[in-house]
Amino acid sequence: MPARTTVEAFIALVISGDHVGAIRDWYHDDAWTQENQAPPLQGGREALMKREAAMMERSQSVRTELLGGPMIEGDQVAIRWCFTFVFKDGGKLQQEEVAWQTWRGEKIATETFFYDPAQRG
Repeated sequence: MPARTTVEAFIALVISGDHVGAIRDWYHDDAWTQENQAPPLQGGREALMKREAAMMERSQSVRTELLGGPMIEGDQVAIRWCFTFVFKDGGKLQQEEVAWQTWRGEKIATETFFYDPAQRG
């Protein structure tokens, strides 16, 4: 079960814009993530960092807002986010989502992102 201060430190790093660093520092080696009901992204922390770095590379800017939470119940953590991406190609994406995390000790083991796919237009 994560300490509240641990979860708050994770949130602070994400809000700072260091999304890849948040994965590096706060995810287990064998962690996986999932988008809505899609199959989980396997490959562990390294694969997650690579995917996130590619998204950041496509982005001119990213604004991250904490909209709610964290709600912590044992090993389960829920966080409501809003991410606004401005891409180098001129595109823009604003997405609200809820991240449902399962922590193992002081690190994230699994994370599913729930959002309305229509936001991706």
